[in-house]
Parts: sequence; C-alpha cells; structure tokens
Amino acid sequence: MATLTAYNPTLLDLTKRLAPDGAIDTIAELLAEPEDLLNYMTWVEGNLPTGHKTTVRTGLPAPTWRKLYGGVQPTKSTTAQITDTCGMLEAYAEVDKALADLNGNTASFRLSEERAHIQGMGIEFMDTLFGGDESTAPEEFTGFGPRFNSTTAENASNLIVSETALTGSDNTSIWLIVWSPLTVHGIYPKGSKVGLQMTDKGQVTVENATDYSGGAVGGGRFEAYRTHYRWDCGLTVRDWRYVARGYDIDISALTKSGGGTDLIDMMTRMIEVIPSLSVGRPTFVCNRTIKSFLRRQIVNKVAASTLTMDQVAGKHVMTFDGIPVVRCDSILNTEVAASVV
Repeated sequence: MATLTAYNPTLLDLTKRLAPDGAIDTIAELLAEPEDLLNYMTWVEGNLPTGHKTTVRTGLPAPTWRKLYGGVQPTKSTTAQITDTCGMLEAYAEVDKALADLNGNTASFRLSEERAHIQGMGIEFMDTLFGGDESTAPEEFTGFGPRFNSTTAENASNLIVSETALTGSDNTSIWLIVWSPLTVHGIYPKGSKVGLQMTDKGQVTVENATDYSGGAVGGGRFEAYRTHYRWDCGLTVRDWRYVARGYDIDISALTKSGGGTDLIDMMTRMIEVIPSLSVGRPTFVCNRTIKSFLRRQIVNKVAASTLTMDQVAGKHVMTFDGIPVVRCDSILNTEVAASVV
C-alpha cells in the first residue's frame, strides 16, 4: 500500500538529503515531535516562485463502440489549471547572552530554549493546514477545511456526514488523505529550501528592552543571541478524490462502546470513496479526543478485526484496515455543521 520514499518524500526525507551534517534534519525532527502528521506528509517543490500551478483533469474522453467500416471520432480530456500559493511563516528567538554563556555550552543551551519556537512553528503550520483560508487571511495558505466544507460542492461525494443528529457545538472531523505527488502534497516555492530554515544572527544588541521581571519598558539595552526562523509552505490538492472528510461527529454523543457516531462505519465509508489507496501514502487524521475513543473501542473489542495497534519503525501506531491513524490536535472540537451553501 505504501509508495517508495524516493518518489513520495516526507519533510524529514528531503531535509536529510540537503543537510549531510544533520543540522537541518534535527530541526525537522523537532518539528515532528508534537505533530506526527509531518512524518507522513509528502512535499514537492513548486513550479512558481510563490507557489505551485497544477493542471487538474476535469473530464475523461469517451471511447466509441466501432462497427465494421465505421469511423471513430477522436476525443480528448478536459483540464483546468489551479494555482496554490505559499505562505511565509516566520519567528525570531532571543536569548540573553549572559544567561546562555553561563551554561558552558552556548549552542546547546540556545537550542534547548528555542525548541518551543520550533514546535510552535509546527503547530501553527498544522492549524493552517486544516483551517487556513486565504479569503479571510490572505497571508496564509488555504488548508483542507475550506476546500471540503460544502455538501453541494463538486467534492461533496467525499464528505461523509455523520448520521447522528447534532446536539451542540462540540463537533469534529476525521480525515483520510492519500499523500503523493499526483494526489495531495505540501509545497515550497521554486528554487527555495524545503522545511523550516534557521538563521543564526549571532550576538545582537536589543534596543528598548523590556524588564520581564516587572513588565516595565525603560528603553534600556542588553546583549542577546538572536535566531531567525522562516518556513515558506503551502498545500496542493491535485486530485480531490483522494481526500475524504468524516464530518459532524458530535463529541458529547460518543461512548467507548460505540454510541453516537459510528466511527468504524464512517471510516469504512471514507475508504470506499477513495479511488485507490495504492497510488500514495494513505493516512487517517483525527484529534486526541477521537483517537482516544478509537483506542478505547479497541479495548472493548468493538472493532477488533479492523482497528489494531501495529509496530511501525519501532513505534506503536494505531491502524484501521492497515492505514495509520495519526493524531493532529489542530482538528478542532468546535467545528460548525456541514455547509449546504
């Protein structure tokens, strides 16, 4: 079911190729610590300096049943071009020089202090991956949510809406995404470097320093080490048929014995709307609430034949019908009901 890494690279795969000394791929590993999905997501260099233009097939040519001495008219497929843009995610980290030098290993201390910045970049990326909307926040890229939120859109067949009536505003989703260069993948601008880029600005003088102990701004100065982080990234859904969304899951109605939305039935239906799982790297994505209910259903043997815990690369990974179930807490428990607009 999996695709060779050489043709379906993750962020860590690409950064390891670009940085033999291990510096950049260490950052990729730190990014992936709170966000397991980065270990599965495919990345492709865009064909534009600001994003990626994709030609999507919108119609197939119709063949002809030919009779003897009868002709066959030539046909062609129909296509459309879609441009996905990249956003620029940036942050600065500053550490007091005197504090960093006290440690005895300045570089290691700085990295330990800046781990929060690195992981914060990863969390912000995931928030945008599922909730980003260029129509309301032009500086971001458009994520999965706005692309799969209407029951009357062309991709409505891949929107599996819960059959349980909603009782409140505590609703969430499960996603099934087949990652590959031909289906769905992350993008980075043409000619740029993939992943989070770190630039050590060295020692700088911080002007108009804030006294963090008292919160006062006295216009003073202090010496610091500064690091700049930048991640130019976006999302391309080249073929929407390889994304399915299980929608309108009422959290308050779920039980460990399978009450409320039938998660197993929903995930089965999601698999069946995907044309083929073999063209890429399929992954179920849900938040910790849904994953917790799934784990408890394993214990209660509700779905023992399809929901299992497997060993993948030395780690325990939940799988459903052989597909990894990955946690991403950027999928909210406060989603609105499926739109009919």
